[in-house]
Amino acid sequence: MTATSHLRGHPIAWDALRQHWVYCDTGEPTVDTWQDRDCGHCGERETPEGHDACLGTLPGVMNACCGHGQVTEAYVQHWCGHLVRGAAALAEIERLKALRAGED
Repeated sequence: MTATSHLRGHPIAWDALRQHWVYCDTGEPTVDTWQDRDCGHCGERETPEGHDACLGTLPGVMNACCGHGQVTEAYVQHWCGHLVRGAAALAEIERLKALRAGED
C-alpha cells in the first residue's frame, strides 16, 4: 500500500523506491518543487511575504494557513499565542479579512 497525503492542496504519494514524497500529477519530488507550485486549492501563488494568497496579511496574526482545501489543516496563530484550528480557523480568517477590509 502506498502512503498518500496532500501538500498545499496537491495530492502526493510516498515513492518507496526513491524514498521521498512526489506529486501525484507530475511525479516530481515535493522537496525540490513545493515552493514553485501554486496552491492546489485556490490556484494562487503565495504573496512576496510568503503568505497564502487568499489570506494576505491578517491583523494581529503571527502566522496562518488556509488549509489549501483541507479544513483540518487550517490554523490561525495570534501574536498573543492564541491558536485556532480547523473550521474555527477558517471562520476566524474570514472575520479578520473583513476587519482588515474595514481598515482600508
